[in-house]
Amino acid sequence: MSKLHIISDKNKKSLKFKNLLIKKIKSNNFKKENLIIVIGGDGFMLQTLKKNKNFNKHFYGINSGNYGFLMNKFSSKNIIKNLTKANLVTISPLEMVVKTRNNQIRRSIAINEVSVLRQSRQAASLSIKQGSRQIIKKLVSDGVLVSTPAGSTAYNLSVHGPILSLHSKKLSISPISAFRPRRWKGKIVKDKSKIVIKNLNPSKRPISAVADNLEVRNAKKIVVKINSKIKFNLLYDKSRSLQKKIKLEQLRRETN
Repeated sequence: MSKLHIISDKNKKSLKFKNLLIKKIKSNNFKKENLIIVIGGDGFMLQTLKKNKNFNKHFYGINSGNYGFLMNKFSSKNIIKNLTKANLVTISPLEMVVKTRNNQIRRSIAINEVSVLRQSRQAASLSIKQGSRQIIKKLVSDGVLVSTPAGSTAYNLSVHGPILSLHSKKLSISPISAFRPRRWKGKIVKDKSKIVIKNLNPSKRPISAVADNLEVRNAKKIVVKINSKIKFNLLYDKSRSLQKKIKLEQLRRETN
């Protein structure tokens, strides 16, 4: 039988929440198999999910960081009720395969986004394909990012990319400070797409490829697609589901 696990970040707030939670769980004799409670911020949650990607666990996040988009709000009074009645959302990550300038192959997964960034003062020069179909022949920019619906309100939103509904079955491709063509706003593609990004000038214009927070430098070719074999089971309080949070961000954008 798999026991309930509590994993927390090491800051004071996280440890305080952890101690309160342990007392509540013991006093209520709360038991749930295959559950991991993650106390921290979004970054800590992403890190924990990746470490446990090969296990069929359910993850309930408690926010002790700043924004905590992937997390739930801690309520000492209602925590046991929230854990019992939480709604399940299942998401699959992006898989990034990078070929570097010296032909090394590096792989990583990204729950929010894969970002391709210029590595020097020179702007990046990129071509982007969706399978064998050309999306853009030459993009001169600070970079480009490919975002999942769950990540569309993160870095993607800050570069004015579209907010995607959690059940849209889409991915967003958004330019970062596009210089040429200046008016290119990006593209929304099906989540079954294989996106191929090539560096058109690797010696003069080096680029990095970043999967959430893992960076691969001197990238020559980056292939990005959903890895549907990996599934993350996230639990959310009924009042603050991930879908509701995304809709709230969409409304904020429309009213700004």
